[in-house]
This record gives sequence, C-alpha cells and structure tokens, in this order.
Amino acid sequence: MDLRHLRYFIAVAETGSLTEAAQRRLHTSQPSLSRQIRDLERQVGVELLSRSVRGVALTAAGTAFLDNARLALMHVEAAVEMARRAAQPATRTFSIGFQTGHEMTWLPRAMRLLRDELPHIQVTICSDYSPNLAAALARGRLDLAFMRVESGHDLIYHVVDREPLVVLMPSDHRLAEREVIDPHHLVSEVFIGGSNKASVLQAVTERYLRRCGLDITPDHGVDNMAMAMSLVASTRGLALMPAYAENLLPPTVISRPLDGEPPSIDVAVGYSKSNTSPILTLFLSRLDELIT
Repeated sequence: MDLRHLRYFIAVAETGSLTEAAQRRLHTSQPSLSRQIRDLERQVGVELLSRSVRGVALTAAGTAFLDNARLALMHVEAAVEMARRAAQPATRTFSIGFQTGHEMTWLPRAMRLLRDELPHIQVTICSDYSPNLAAALARGRLDLAFMRVESGHDLIYHVVDREPLVVLMPSDHRLAEREVIDPHHLVSEVFIGGSNKASVLQAVTERYLRRCGLDITPDHGVDNMAMAMSLVASTRGLALMPAYAENLLPPTVISRPLDGEPPSIDVAVGYSKSNTSPILTLFLSRLDELIT
C-alpha cells in the first residue's frame, strides 16, 4: 500500500464518483483509478466502496478507513513540511492564512504586529475557506490563520472579533428598499444557508432561526461565499452570511442588516499547539494590539 492508494481513495470518497474523481481531482483515467481502488481493497482485505449505476458509496468498512486514511496523509504531509523547513534553517518563514475576504481587514493589522521582524523573515500569505485553513494548520503548511473556530483538528483558537450576519439579496429584490430586514421576511423566500462543510455558519443560522421561532429549511446549502452570492443572483433567494461578504459583493447582490439583535459568528486566530515557531510566539504575545 502506498500514499497514492490513499489519495485516490479519499478523492473517490469525497466526490462520490470514480469518473469525477479521475477527471477533476486526480487527472487520470477512470479505468486506471478503478484498478488502484481494487488494489487497495485487496490489500485491506475488505470492500471499501459499493458500486452502482448512481455512483459509488462508502461501505461501513470504507467509512472507518476514510478517517484514518486522511489522518495518515496529514501526518505524512506535516513530516514533509517540517523536514523541508529544517533543511533551510537560515531562512525564517512565517505563513499566514486568511478566510477569503478577511485579508482586507486583518492583513494590515497582522503586518503591524510583525513590523520589527519583517526585515528578517519571509512572510507568505494564502486565502482559502476556513475548513481548508484548519487542515493546512494541522498539516504544518500554515503557522497561523484568521478563520472560523473549526472542530475536528487539534488547534488552539483566540477569538479576535465577532461579526454579525447580514441578509444578502438581489439588488432589485422587493425587500431591497428596506433599511433593515425583519427575520420573518425570510419566510416563503428561497433561502440559502450553510452546508455541512460550512458547519459553523450552519449552526449559527439554525440557532438564530429557532430563537426567532421560524421553521425554515434552506433550499440550498453552500460551502463558501462565492457560491452563496452566485445562488442569490441566480435563484433570487436570500442568504444569511457574515458581514465580511460586503467586501466581495458584485453589483447584482446587496446586503441589509437584520432587525433587532442579529446572530454573530466568531473570527479567530487559529494555530497548532505543536508549532514551536518563535515568530508565532511573538505574534501571539502581541494579540492584544491586534484586537485594539
């Protein structure tokens, strides 16, 4: 069994399709991918995927194998990253991630905290969705990230802000004339909420709707802000999204605040407790300046 088997299996499990995994994720042929999966199943000794005309699905054994396969790859990638860093001890680097859209607010502040170190270090920046940032922190690819408080990773979080949710709608929607939106106006509209992959947003939205006494089931679940804005424009629906969306809105989509006490979602600085970077230690010692 080699790492290629694990990567191929994870891609198939996440897409639910041999064809899609082969073409879009792995850039290989579907027959070749099928052979690799069969080889893996022979080595494991059990069937990991059930095949049907509708695609593939994890068996009970496959579900158990998937989590450990991800963990194994994570450990290998972290080891590779640490080895590469150790091979270049003279070059001090510091990698910061931002949930897409937050870099406009937090990157200048982060650079001010590192002002004394900037002439002596190489700072790299990336922008991604919060679950991906959590995985990158756990794998040692990032030192620190501005993100949501994501579960499922051995990370430490310091909340630096709480941003309210706002209502996104088409710019010519009938509610666009209102300065604030009563949550009861969400009823009977096409409603766009967070998906299981955007679990933090999903949980905050569900709690808010229950608090308002509203029984609303999302018509669409989205993983990221770009998907949310696209669906708002195409379905003429309404979405509850964090206020940083206002940094990214196209002309066809506008935002309005919620009436009353809106729900909020935490913005946190996340990092791995196993990260011993002295630059990270310095950054964390100045967090009070960041919040101020």
